Amino acid sequence: MNDYPSAGLRLRSEPGVDPEVRIVCINFCKWLRTRINFPIRVVIYLKKDEQIKNRTTKEMVTATFFAPYEKDVEPYIHIATGDYKDLIRERGKIDALYAMLESIAHEICHYQPWLEDKELEEEEAEEKGSQLVDEYAENIDSILEF
Repeated sequence: MNDYPSAGLRLRSEPGVDPEVRIVCINFCKWLRTRINFPIRVVIYLKKDEQIKNRTTKEMVTATFFAPYEKDVEPYIHIATGDYKDLIRERGKIDALYAMLESIAHEICHYQPWLEDKELEEEEAEEKGSQLVDEYAENIDSILEF
């Protein structure tokens, strides 16, 4: 029995987020729902900004996970996507999109231990997030599937 208000993974995109990023992230989230249980709803917000302010540390970052102390308050993830065009110039389209998905996966890797009141080290989140995106990439024909 689920005592929480809602379950699942949701994705919201602000106006101004590149449509390619939005579509690729939607497809990734659909895949994540088949691999991971989300007993407490977590919403991923795609932001058009290049960086966002971490609510806790006040640092400017590209992704953040808000982990409330109480489990009756929904957590959320913010992903900055405003550097997408710069990333394409630096790395190419596939690697730029991969970076967006790695940000989502990294933050999802913070969500999972939060559910169990456990700490997760940044290095572990980096590693697990990369593995998750690699697994996704192996299971689709192209990361550019639209």
